[in-house]
Amino acid sequence: MEYQPGQHAIAEKDTEKGPQSQVIIKGLSADSPDGTVHRNLKARHLQMISIGGTIGTGLFLGAGGAYAVGGPLGILLGYIIMGAAVFSMMVALGEMTTLYPVSGAFTHYTARFVDPALGFALGWNYWYSYAITLPTEISAAVLVIQYWHIGAQENPAVWITVLIVGICSFNFLGVKYYGEAEFWFAIIKVVAILGIFITAGCTPHHETIGFRYWRNPGPFLQLNGIPGVKGRFLAFWQTLVKAAFSFLGTEIVALTAGEAENPRRNVPKAIRRVFYRILFFYVIGVFMIGLIVSPTDNDLLNGSGTVASPWVIAIRESGIKALPSIINAVILTSAFSAGNSDLYASSRTLYGLACDGKAPAIFRRCTKNGLPIYCLGLTSLFSLLAFMTVSESGNNVFNWLSNLSTITGLLTWMCINASFLRFYYGCKAQGIDRRTFPFVAPFQPYFSYFGFVMFFLIVLFNGFTVFLDGNWSASDFCVDYVTLPIFAILFVFWKFYKKTKLVRLDTMDFETGRRELDNMADDEEANYVKPTSLAGRIWDWIIYVEYKTECMQNVTLPNKTQAADIHQYRGRLLGAT
Repeated sequence: MEYQPGQHAIAEKDTEKGPQSQVIIKGLSADSPDGTVHRNLKARHLQMISIGGTIGTGLFLGAGGAYAVGGPLGILLGYIIMGAAVFSMMVALGEMTTLYPVSGAFTHYTARFVDPALGFALGWNYWYSYAITLPTEISAAVLVIQYWHIGAQENPAVWITVLIVGICSFNFLGVKYYGEAEFWFAIIKVVAILGIFITAGCTPHHETIGFRYWRNPGPFLQLNGIPGVKGRFLAFWQTLVKAAFSFLGTEIVALTAGEAENPRRNVPKAIRRVFYRILFFYVIGVFMIGLIVSPTDNDLLNGSGTVASPWVIAIRESGIKALPSIINAVILTSAFSAGNSDLYASSRTLYGLACDGKAPAIFRRCTKNGLPIYCLGLTSLFSLLAFMTVSESGNNVFNWLSNLSTITGLLTWMCINASFLRFYYGCKAQGIDRRTFPFVAPFQPYFSYFGFVMFFLIVLFNGFTVFLDGNWSASDFCVDYVTLPIFAILFVFWKFYKKTKLVRLDTMDFETGRRELDNMADDEEANYVKPTSLAGRIWDWIIYVEYKTECMQNVTLPNKTQAADIHQYRGRLLGAT
């Protein structure tokens, strides 16, 4: 088939599987009988979804638990180290996502560059994890609503119903409406966190707080009263574990690449700026917590819900009466936004699994508006589990169900770094120059090794407190580690059922689906109109990334492709900035 300029994706049967490859990609072609998702997410949506994934309940609420354990210096070091590990994962994910912006993102890369069985286990775990987190966020939002008198008077089932209808509405209307909702939710969170930074340090007597809490009780705390360096180190490690869980969801922006306008233009800047978001919102944020709240505050240690938020405590101490209600409203918005993203992420993960041949084909079907309706319908049913939290017996069952996926996010990050390392060495083995890619992850492969080792250690020791003297609890042990055998069972099942093999570096498939994605990028780049007004140029600098194309005439293709159809390889590859 001869390539013509401006041609769109060719027939799906020509792109599903490369020669001598385990790679399957469906849903790239608009001619597919099942339909396909539409690229309706604009650059501003991606930027704000990326910010929204960085600012969440982990910062508003989760940081308080870490601070109460580690102290001001402990939480600062914990978030710096874990922020660096998360950034290593995000830049690795960014390089693969900009080259292959397909549905499923990291579940596809794990199957493509490591082993299809690993992609199967990761995908189904990730889908379940976010599907079961959806009712969790709804329940959390109800707790926030009950902060106000009018909210506490109503039956919680009323608020659960309202929240389910709202979240499902944004998702069933289409990805454009989901993106628009997340755009405004993210703006609210950014404005709120800036306002918090400005007002939280105020005191009713206008006294200077300074570093008083660094002096008393001190920069580090002791875990469970264990004396000396050992107690301080264990407290720091527990802070590191809690910090890891605070960053969960940062990777969701990669799932939007399959529905983003010109992802090779729009995704790189969203990925690059994750570093500044982690630095500003988390590192500076937890540093400020160490200045304005005591780690021994009673509400921080014994409170629940928003009462235990260090920001709410600081603002309440400032004496500004209206601010606690405002912050609770922001936290409510954050919980609703998280539920909205949970439904989107889990439904698109299921769709990606179906496109990769790892889920029933019915889940590939999309409406004419590009909505994976069966994926969304099945996943949205999980929201009804929120009603179980109304009764005590139902809440116990729900907690058991949600605990099945406690460390799925950490396993996902490990798989992303592992996928990139295989991707990196596969490029080297086949003589592919990564510098010709649209986005090149820095400090590789060392940065990915660092991230992988950090996530592995967190997974291994995330439940270490149950092994301390007098702390053993069989239920806590299961909560901390039950995800590992579930993950292993799924991996072994697909390994034997499909007889999959570890992907060899010299036969790794870098070409399946590339022509369709390259054609799409060329067409969208040709349609891009650079703004001429000052305001337009400023907005363009904020949202977009400089983008150019270069000839690929001097790039050596891998030997295994030399006899293949020359039109399967692009004469031009999108250049790095």
